[in-house]
Amino acid sequence: MTSKQQRKRDNLGLAGRLLLMVAGSFAFGYALVPLYDVFCEVTGIGSRERLLQAATVGVAGPDMNRSIVVEFVSSTPGSGEWEFHPNVGSMEVHPGKLYEATFHARNLSGHAIVGQAVPSISPGRAARYFQKTECFCFTPQPFAEGEVKEMPVRFIVDRELPASVDRLTLSYSFFDTARLAQQSPGNNS
Repeated sequence: MTSKQQRKRDNLGLAGRLLLMVAGSFAFGYALVPLYDVFCEVTGIGSRERLLQAATVGVAGPDMNRSIVVEFVSSTPGSGEWEFHPNVGSMEVHPGKLYEATFHARNLSGHAIVGQAVPSISPGRAARYFQKTECFCFTPQPFAEGEVKEMPVRFIVDRELPASVDRLTLSYSFFDTARLAQQSPGNNS
């Protein structure tokens, strides 16, 4: 076998290994989302389903000897189409007691639009103890042109919240669902 033939064979082998590496990298990247979901399900941390589920009120009464500060934060990433903010910046709550907070939203887009709120709780280790019984984040919110809404979230801080946690932050990002769908990976439009 000549050196030219050997080099060609070596190059084909290298190209095959590189293609195999590219395919493996793609498969790994594709598997990350389901793996993350499994991780969230197992640990209870960061689970989107858990954050979007309604909670049920427990039978134990509120712990009036303990108070937690719940801060409310909002954002409208990459968009000037919304006015969106909490009506109060924070409230002091007792674990085990049901509370309600409202968020103000106004459509500034000049046309009908549908918004979706995505919740987040900080610190992450305390997310499992923040339970929403009713929330505007459970379903998409349709808005007529210029429409204003006061949107409630009803919640309970679980009595089992670790004693080291005395402050929680409930944050919502509010998105235009049509724009979000256009920007999602895999959309060819």
